[in-house]
Parts: sequence; structure tokens; C-alpha cells
Amino acid sequence: MAGYRDLLRTRGVARIIAAQLTARFPGGMLTLAVLLHIEHLTHSYGAAGTVLAAVSIGQAVAGPLTSRWMGAWGMRPVLILTTAVQAVALLVLALAGLPVPALVVCGVVIGLSTPPVQPAVRTIYPKMVNASRLTRLFSLDASLQEIIWVVAPVLTTFVAIQISTVLALLLIVAFLLAGGAWFIFSPEVGRVRIPRSRHALGRVLRKPAVILSTVVGAIMLAAISSLETGIVAAYGEGGLESGLILAVFAAGSLVGGLGFGHLPMGPWSAARRLAIMAFGIALTLISLNAWWLGVSVLVAGMGIAPVFALTFSIVSASVRFSETAEAYGWLNTGQLIGAALGSAVAGFVIDGVGPSAAFWVATGFAALAVLVAAACVRGFPDLRGRDASPQPDTGMIQTVTGSFRTP
Repeated sequence: MAGYRDLLRTRGVARIIAAQLTARFPGGMLTLAVLLHIEHLTHSYGAAGTVLAAVSIGQAVAGPLTSRWMGAWGMRPVLILTTAVQAVALLVLALAGLPVPALVVCGVVIGLSTPPVQPAVRTIYPKMVNASRLTRLFSLDASLQEIIWVVAPVLTTFVAIQISTVLALLLIVAFLLAGGAWFIFSPEVGRVRIPRSRHALGRVLRKPAVILSTVVGAIMLAAISSLETGIVAAYGEGGLESGLILAVFAAGSLVGGLGFGHLPMGPWSAARRLAIMAFGIALTLISLNAWWLGVSVLVAGMGIAPVFALTFSIVSASVRFSETAEAYGWLNTGQLIGAALGSAVAGFVIDGVGPSAAFWVATGFAALAVLVAAACVRGFPDLRGRDASPQPDTGMIQTVTGSFRTP
């Protein structure tokens, strides 16, 4: 813990972490708020899951595109534009009373306009600390982001169920604008300039570590989103249990991330950390009792932040600095595709079979994530004894007369 305290004392680190967490807080509210709002309007978890999948698909498409735009136009213009468009789209979703097809279109716009805060801040981090401390900073970021998932579900379910789903969406808009302004106008955002990528969109996916992290992240998020949808279906209309259980889920991730997310990362680290998550999710099959689900998701959560920390580190260590934002955009895209798939599949099996079916779906996705990580272990880099800094875009080459810098 002393290492984390030292990191937070580094100039600007505490401020940028707090700003980006606030800017990303709406993301922790969005899934539940949209799910509950659309279900309330249509009385169908299938329709709600479809709209939520539309949001996730829009986010998935936007991820690498808006990340590359930050290299071409600068961070602040892209962040300002996307924040404004998403705020308007959320207001339409909350207040317009649209039919389901129009709600799906609105969901796509919400997703497409998601501000690329995560790629931005994870591109900034290597410029704030030395290479030996970068893995620990990624671990701290992955752990502290779980605060969002501890607080946001409880706040969302309380406001949506006890007051109004419309008010829950309006609250998201308020956080989006306030948190976005804090992050956008933080000094660190103005100091770091992302170089324009010299390669075609998607070429970074040729890096084995990037494509593996993207695929594993997609499957892991499918497991998480289907589990969350099952929990909401089981308890969402009857009280605050769903929000509290999801908060425990996030608390487990926070504990796991701070406890061992920063440990040396070898090729088998992904499979081991995913196995913790899969074991906890499998425990939910025993009973839907709220107390048992709380214990199960606490165990499952302990593997999540460590997996995020691992993927952030291996992607950073595997690409050039000019490619980092796009690489993180693809990583986020994979996760969102997984979330869309998981929520949609869970929504339809809940309508057809019942909430218990969603937990079987989640267990299947979690087991698949472990199998993929184990089968592709040779594709994961060994970061034990290495730092996680991106590769420089320029380097020194020796000539007869001396040295010069070249792309």
C-alpha cells in the first residue's frame, strides 16, 4: 500500500485520477439506468437488452475512431464534442417517450458519442510517472475505477426505483457534463499531445498482445454483463438488492486489484486471474438467495480488476506511443462488444426461461474466457522484470558522422 500512497503523492496523479473517475462515473450508471428505464417503458427485458446492446455497439464502433481523432485533432476538441452530443442523446432518451425502434437508434447515438476518457487517460499515464511505476499506476487505476461500480449501481437503483427512471437518466447527464468539464480542463490533458498515427486504422490489432487482450476482454465482459442482467432481473423491480449485490461485486474487484493486481505478470497470469472470476460466477448457480449471491460475486470480483490491470500493462508494453490511444480504443471496443452480447443473450433467456438462466449464460462465458487465455498463453508477453512503457516513436541510429533521430 505504501507504493500506492507514493504514487498518489506524485504531482498531478491524484488530480487526474479523481477527474477521470468523475468523468467516467456516468458509465457506471448507464447500464442499469437504461435497462430499468426501457423495461419500465416496454415491460420487456428483451427490448431493454436490445437497446442496451445498441448503446454498447455504438460505443464499440466509436472506440478506435475517437481515439485516433485525438491524435489528429487533439484531446480536448474530441472530448468536448462527444460529451455534448451524448448529453443531448441522453436527454432525448429520457424525455421523448419514443417507440422501441427509435429508442434503439437513440441508443446507438449515445454509444457513438461516448467520450474517450479511458484511452485519453491511459495514454497520459506513461508521461506522468517513470517506467518502473507504470504497472502499479495501471493497477491503481483499475482498482479505483471499481469505486464507480460500488457507488453507481446503488445510486442508480435507488433513484430509478424509488423516484423515477427519468430522473436517473437526468442525473447521468449532470455527472457527464460536470465530470467531463473537470477532466477536459485538467492541466495534464493540455500538456500531452498524442502523435498522429502513421498506420491504417486497425493495424495495431496485428500485435498478438492487443488482439488477445481484446478477445479475452470481450468474453470477460460478456460474462459480467450477463451476470449483472440476471441480478437486475431477479431483484431490480423489488428493491435495492440488485444495486447492493452489484456494489459487492465491484468491491471484490477493488480488493483484488489493490491486493495483487500489481504483482509481476507472466504468460499464465491472465488465465489464473480469470479463473478466480469464473469460480465465483459458477457459485451463483447454487442459489439466487441475496446473501449467497453477495458472497459469490465478491469472490468473482476479486479477479476482475487484476485482469484489467494486466491488459492495460501488456497493451502499453506492446505498442508505440502513437498507437496507445487506438490500442486502448480497440480494447474498450472488445469489452463493449462482449457487454452487448452478454446483455442481449441474458435479456432474451430471462424472458424465455427466467432470471436463473442468465447465471448459466454468465458461467459459460466465464469458462470460455479461461479456456481462451490458457490456450493462447504463448501470445501473452512476459512482463516479469520489464516495465510497461510504450515503445518510443523515434530512436537513435549510429552513422559515420554521429547520430540523428528518425521516425
